[in-house]
Amino acid sequence: MRKIKRMASLAFAAALAAGTLGGAMTAQAEEKQAVDIWYYWETEGHQEALNEMIQQYNEQQDTYEVTASYVPFADFKKQLSIGASANELPDLVILDSPDHASYASMGIFADITGKFDVSTYYEGPVASATLDDTLYGVPFGCNCLALYYNTDMFEAAGITEAPETWDELLETAKQLTTDSVSGLAFCSLQNEEGTFNFTPWLWSTGASSYEIDSEGGIKALTFVKELVDSGVMSTECINWTQGDVMNQFISGNVAMMVNGPWQIPTMRSEAPDLNWDVALIPMDAQYASAIGGENYAVIAGGNEEGALDFLEYATQEEQVVFMMTQMGYISADKEIAANQFTSEEDSVYQKFVEELEYAQARGPLPEWPEVSDAISLAFNQVITGTAAPEDAAAQAQAVIDGIVQ
Repeated sequence: MRKIKRMASLAFAAALAAGTLGGAMTAQAEEKQAVDIWYYWETEGHQEALNEMIQQYNEQQDTYEVTASYVPFADFKKQLSIGASANELPDLVILDSPDHASYASMGIFADITGKFDVSTYYEGPVASATLDDTLYGVPFGCNCLALYYNTDMFEAAGITEAPETWDELLETAKQLTTDSVSGLAFCSLQNEEGTFNFTPWLWSTGASSYEIDSEGGIKALTFVKELVDSGVMSTECINWTQGDVMNQFISGNVAMMVNGPWQIPTMRSEAPDLNWDVALIPMDAQYASAIGGENYAVIAGGNEEGALDFLEYATQEEQVVFMMTQMGYISADKEIAANQFTSEEDSVYQKFVEELEYAQARGPLPEWPEVSDAISLAFNQVITGTAAPEDAAAQAQAVIDGIVQ
């Protein structure tokens, strides 16, 4: 993949034979260097948006020719590992931000410290692309989690304000819970998606991802247990993806949910008559949310100059706003994000921009997947009642200590 396209070589030879060297030199001048990108987005709209941006880049300069290839998310990590061993990697990847540190530690990504200015970017997304004070990537775009609530259900229950604290959240959820409606839901799968949704509760106590067997960690697990035991959150959340949670919300089976801004285009399309709003995730000691989204990473030893040139183009405001709009994302560049949503219709996005100020990255740590597994097992044990919060926390902590110490 790290090859320079020789699109004019045959034409050059033919020109020499015909004595038209001048025409051949013109063709040779049009030769472009290849820049290959891997990404894992399955959504057709995301793929089309990326291809449109790439086409515009290819047409506005004569040095590089960018192409993008889809690699399924389930195979992405394996393909990167195999490609590294076989020296068959692309020049640029767009990958899930929690995985960034793991591959940076393997030496796959180029050090771009000082080669790209991230001074205006949110700290959390930049942290996800940084390892040992070295910048190994650029945030593509970001998202985070916030609290959605059904305003019609709030009005019917006589609730006038979104909850701001855990106590208020529990009380509000109780008021909204009926035989057919759960007051609250968030994805609690025993995987990274579930960890993504649990960490805001952990971090809100002031505990870090590596301190689950602490006063704060046990408090977060206990709060989740209370949500389930009180009947305001269904144990079915351990089987629901974030998309499933959204479907329960738009179907009227859930009054409040924790979810991300990427759901907004779908909700507006599939449930245009649903009345809802967004608020910050209620807090314990402090507001908290988890950062999601993807990062760009330049492959070490590939066409690094070409990849960086494309990045300079792709991170300009016009291109960023185009991609973020198509994907329901927020720019990781604070200056762009501040102006990204200006209409009244975009007010719900603006709440996510506010939430980003309190959002943290998962990791960055090369062994983050193992830490995440320990965390997701702990809250699943608590939700299902197979372990008390204290026991689940102790078990998870033992695993985490073995990883990070």
